[in-house]
Amino acid sequence: MGKYKVCVYAICKNEEQFAEGWMDSMSEADQVVVLDTGSEDKTVEKLRARGAEVTVEPVSPWRFDTARNRSLALVPEDADICVCTDLDEVFHPGWRKELERVWVPGAGQASYRYTWSFNADGSEGVVFWYEKIHARHGYQWVHPVHEVLRWVGTGSPGPMVSAEGVQLDHHPDPAKSRDQYLPLLELSVREEPGDDRNVHYLGREYMYRGRWDDCIRTLKDHLNMPTALWRDERAASMRYIAKSYWEKGEAAQARDWYLRAITEAPHLREPYTDLALMLYQRQEWEGVLYFTACALAITVRPRSYICEAAAWGSLPHDLRALALYYTGAYREAVEEARRALELEPGSQRLKNNLEQMERAAENVPLQSPQDLL
Repeated sequence: MGKYKVCVYAICKNEEQFAEGWMDSMSEADQVVVLDTGSEDKTVEKLRARGAEVTVEPVSPWRFDTARNRSLALVPEDADICVCTDLDEVFHPGWRKELERVWVPGAGQASYRYTWSFNADGSEGVVFWYEKIHARHGYQWVHPVHEVLRWVGTGSPGPMVSAEGVQLDHHPDPAKSRDQYLPLLELSVREEPGDDRNVHYLGREYMYRGRWDDCIRTLKDHLNMPTALWRDERAASMRYIAKSYWEKGEAAQARDWYLRAITEAPHLREPYTDLALMLYQRQEWEGVLYFTACALAITVRPRSYICEAAAWGSLPHDLRALALYYTGAYREAVEEARRALELEPGSQRLKNNLEQMERAAENVPLQSPQDLL
């Protein structure tokens, strides 16, 4: 037992492949409680064998907030710190010690580093800061999907502490279906039409599914909401509108919306990178050079979820290398191609491009310059 009583809680269904690794990671807690919503595999047996307290209870109709609140109710009343994770997530060792180091009596929540996705070569993809560690009392989960903690206690919530040394990694099952997300998001917006975050999520989901007109309509609604003031998220809505117009074949509209996104949040790499990619596809090399330079001038990666792996990976250098090559700046192209390959060493395409550019820089005729992608 440490300075505080720490309890991990989770929801699950048919996740036996994650049970052992998850319990290894969560073993630093004083107690682990799980709500299983109807597993048909050996999830429950594996968790119980490792010491988790598992309650089996279906949730119908399914809602993530209902399930999370039911799992939170399983946490003992005398717990000091509640740690909400999913079975496809694991902490780096030592998380409990670091959490206790920064937690203070009366604290409300803790923020910590979260790697939501990994690239094919194992490097980090999307990274942001999460806030699913909280005090036992006064909090409730809300929204059918993309659920968040809401303070429902009396008075004001306690302060947020920053657990800089706590790292949680997400290793999802790629075969897991996202089919339930869209209807739950539509339900969430119907329930709370004034919640701008949910409207943004809904528009983004339409984009993921290729419903371009629905994406454009929904995200324009988001931008017109009086509460939609966070510039990073507004810029993301503008980028998704731009992508939808591009997919519809309306390049002028796409360019306009990318430029709006840049104006809205000039401190983010993503709008510059997205526009550079569009200009690359149009073979507008000077524009690619300008906007990749703008992107790469931004060196501080934001902590919010408005942060995409491509913009912070090889893509800006890759696009810049290609634009330099096609404008005849072969030696500069080689330098950028090397930087791109350093960030994605497993890419055969980047290796091939670098070799071709090195030949060009050495005045050796290219065998097939069209192979540059």
